[in-house]
Amino acid sequence: MEVLSSRILLRPTDAERSRRFYRDTLGLAVYREFGPPDDPGLVFFLGNGFLEVSGHDPRPPGGSPAIFMQVRDVRAEHARLHAAGVTVTREPRREHWGLIEMWIEDPDGVRIVLVEVPDDHPLRRDSR
Repeated sequence: MEVLSSRILLRPTDAERSRRFYRDTLGLAVYREFGPPDDPGLVFFLGNGFLEVSGHDPRPPGGSPAIFMQVRDVRAEHARLHAAGVTVTREPRREHWGLIEMWIEDPDGVRIVLVEVPDDHPLRRDSR
């Protein structure tokens, strides 16, 4: 299979609330907007991928989806998001594999894992 493009697709229970969360609270940049002006679908830049928030589903997400986002400074994001009232389900901590992780939730309870790669982590070393 040759994958040309991909994105995570969320169908939130309250589309406007989720658009505000991802656009305004998290501050993700909008890649494109489509559909009716009063209820648009938004596609956000998500590092090397995309996150689409569109449509509506009255049921909360099934299973246990999670979104992984690498950030420069997890502790700074923790302070900013906590002040904005975001649900932090796990405080920042260094994992035994060396990454610093914090878990938050979107308005529908979708887990978002914020990860920082510390300067001394093997992922930062030049492997040449």
